[in-house]
Amino acid sequence: MTAERIALDAAALRAGLAAPWQRLDVVDETGSTNADLIARAATEPIAGAVLLAEHQAAGRGRGGRVWEAVPRGLVIVSVGISTAGVPEQQWGLVPLLAGVAVVDTMAAIGITAGLKWPNDVQVGGAKIAGILAEVASPQPVVVLGIGLNVAVSPDELGQANATSIQILGGPTDRTEIARILLQQLGSRITAWQAGGGAALLADYRTRSATLGRSVRALLPGGREIAGTATGVDEQGRLCIDTGAGTEVVAAADIVHLRPLSGEVFE
Repeated sequence: MTAERIALDAAALRAGLAAPWQRLDVVDETGSTNADLIARAATEPIAGAVLLAEHQAAGRGRGGRVWEAVPRGLVIVSVGISTAGVPEQQWGLVPLLAGVAVVDTMAAIGITAGLKWPNDVQVGGAKIAGILAEVASPQPVVVLGIGLNVAVSPDELGQANATSIQILGGPTDRTEIARILLQQLGSRITAWQAGGGAALLADYRTRSATLGRSVRALLPGGREIAGTATGVDEQGRLCIDTGAGTEVVAAADIVHLRPLSGEVFE
């Protein structure tokens, strides 16, 4: 049975807003919150902006993949993150810090989750959240989008091997979950902007469901790298020991990351 779906309480979320967030908007429906913020960047500053949607009709994942949504069933949020003063090679850490924030949000409501590199949050091998980071030119801003399955029943999930907080027996108050997520995300972003990449990576590694596993990295053109995922470097790239050496793969260069065997990442 689907939990009652209550609208987000925008006033409550604004009341609890803290740095680096400066403005919060909630819309009933849109195509993509990421696309909306990127469009807004052409005419106004978006650093510190938070945009939530009750429903997203054309949500996108990495590589242009579709992210299915259920009206009032997810926490769908995009934020504008200033990159001023942050070296460009550190921008690849943004999806990783977002993953850590989602995992810690899950922990706060009693659910243990893990991170599948580069941008999926999983519970028991099933995806519960997706993350997409895009640069908003010409501003020095990264737009970060997160879609988290909350009050979604098994028959409503549009993906195989997916789950939701409701299915896992957790609380489905989306306003409270969004509040926790923005708090966790804000603290991670502030630390990253202050040069705290090393500490962030240490936290990411402890939450990773990928490191230490045998993996296949599927690359454009049919190229494949197989081996053991041994680390994530200072730019957020995955290091794979092939037995003949170490290959480094960036999130922008990968099509899929799969377990080498029939295992799942958990």
